[in-house]
Amino acid sequence: MTATTFLIGGGWDERASGLLYGPFLAAAGSRPTVACLLVDEGDGAADFVRYAAALRRAAPCTPVPVLVPLGGALDPASLEGADGLLVGGGLTPAYQEVLAPVRARLPEVPYVGFSAGAAVAAREALVGGWLAGGVAVCPEEAGEDLGEVEVRAGLGLVPWTVEVHAAQWGTLARLVEAVRQRESSGVAIDENTLLTVDGDSGRARVSGLGRVHTVSPAGFVRAYRSGESFGLTM
Repeated sequence: MTATTFLIGGGWDERASGLLYGPFLAAAGSRPTVACLLVDEGDGAADFVRYAAALRRAAPCTPVPVLVPLGGALDPASLEGADGLLVGGGLTPAYQEVLAPVRARLPEVPYVGFSAGAAVAAREALVGGWLAGGVAVCPEEAGEDLGEVEVRAGLGLVPWTVEVHAAQWGTLARLVEAVRQRESSGVAIDENTLLTVDGDSGRARVSGLGRVHTVSPAGFVRAYRSGESFGLTM
């Protein structure tokens, strides 16, 4: 796990730009170059403009688009020279398919994951699904084009499974199911909410407009608000 990883649960509230992206940009250095890795489902250029605007609202920086066509492969050389890496949102299984094969070749720079980018940062990435043994655990529209809940190999930047859009999409129960299946632990992040994972201190800190819920291997759920933190081991 890198020293500090930043996870955003989604959301585009402009009031939160500084809270969500400011800590990542500070970690990346003065006026950093940020590689914005997006799986292009047809509107990648427009999506990049949106991420670039959010980053620039937070602090001076130079966002650079790295667009990978849906079903395509990522050349890690396209990330060279970046001071920080942003991995955006979209179809989570597609991001896992792009990133998992090259995870050992990604640059060792500050990482911020937005929505899908946060989910795939996990060691065991919850990529979607809305059914557990045929029983609904979240709305079908949150299923990421998958039926049964599915967990795949992630980047291993954080030690637990990550769920996103938690309050907005009603996905906390899906995380509980994934944790039960894998006998692991998990965190569920609301939109417009940042979880800063500090490997050096062994703590994760919540900031932004929403909450983060933790799910322990024993199934205990706890909510944390902005300004609160918890240990990396549950």
